[in-house]
Amino acid sequence: MTAAPPINIAVLGASGYTGADLVRLAVRHPRITIKALAAKTHAGKRVEEVFAHLGGLGLPDLVEVVDIDYSAVDAVFCGLPHGAANSVIGKLPESVKVIDISADFRLDDAAVYAKWYGLEHAAPHLLAESAYGLTEHNGAAIACARLVACPGCYPTAALLALLPLVKAGTMSSEDIIIDAKSGVSGAGRALKQNTLFCEAGEGLSPYSIAKHRHMPEIEQELSKAAGRPVLINFTPHLVPMSRGELVTCYVRLSDGGTVDGLRSAISEAYQGSPFVRLLDPGANPSTQHVRGSNMCLINVFEDRIPGRAIVIAAIDNLVKGSSGQALQNFNLMFDLPETLGLEQVALFP
Repeated sequence: MTAAPPINIAVLGASGYTGADLVRLAVRHPRITIKALAAKTHAGKRVEEVFAHLGGLGLPDLVEVVDIDYSAVDAVFCGLPHGAANSVIGKLPESVKVIDISADFRLDDAAVYAKWYGLEHAAPHLLAESAYGLTEHNGAAIACARLVACPGCYPTAALLALLPLVKAGTMSSEDIIIDAKSGVSGAGRALKQNTLFCEAGEGLSPYSIAKHRHMPEIEQELSKAAGRPVLINFTPHLVPMSRGELVTCYVRLSDGGTVDGLRSAISEAYQGSPFVRLLDPGANPSTQHVRGSNMCLINVFEDRIPGRAIVIAAIDNLVKGSSGQALQNFNLMFDLPETLGLEQVALFP
């Protein structure tokens, strides 16, 4: 039997946390060959000079984005910062499939993007053809797309928890409160005062209160499911841990709705989904139970306030919230088993 040919990929932004985790996963994917790794500030270096844990794997040296021969790759994973990604992706050959991990193609409207990200979109013509990469809810579109926009980490956890409930009509699309907490890696690898050890350690801090850029993304997808505009109350917090994310969503039940109805909607939505699991009643989703894996753990609790419920989801922000979901989308785009290269069980403790 002839072995299946390799799928050649390039990783842009390979020196960031997201890029490094993508390389960590892709290097053991049985169909992937990593042809190129790009990193602007570390171009010319060997990978192990930037990430020692990726040494000895036969990876190519880091180069500039413009130095990659894109005719030699089948797919590009783009982990560049917002604003830089859309410009680069807009110039790639149409023969190359793109899995974008940045924010540049998540929002449908270029004007909304400009409002929240503070700059004009460099490739608005590609917005209509990009598929939103929440794998469990948009698999059919992802499978036939050339460009997939992977969701942000907070939207991934929040939407996996809430979309089935809005679609099923078991919860109201009004009065949604999302209390979100993420590890420090979610802020990226660039030097920032609030992520210094003395600033982030031994404390818990809210940030971007009422103005976080993931809000319009969550609202966009919930609005599509609800068939009407949805506004959310969303507050993210920085937790002194490297990776992990927990969202606690406070929701109002629909008329006649019950917690059991919410559980049934989630169970039905993810029947057969390999990476989303509804826990037994009363079990707490925890970040330590998804660390390093592509899993999302969800559970539903009855609130003491009549007519309300609490929906909690836990993911690893760098895996299911970023690089793992990107690889999951890659598998669909190339007609591969969804779990290929993502079989890692969570690290515990």
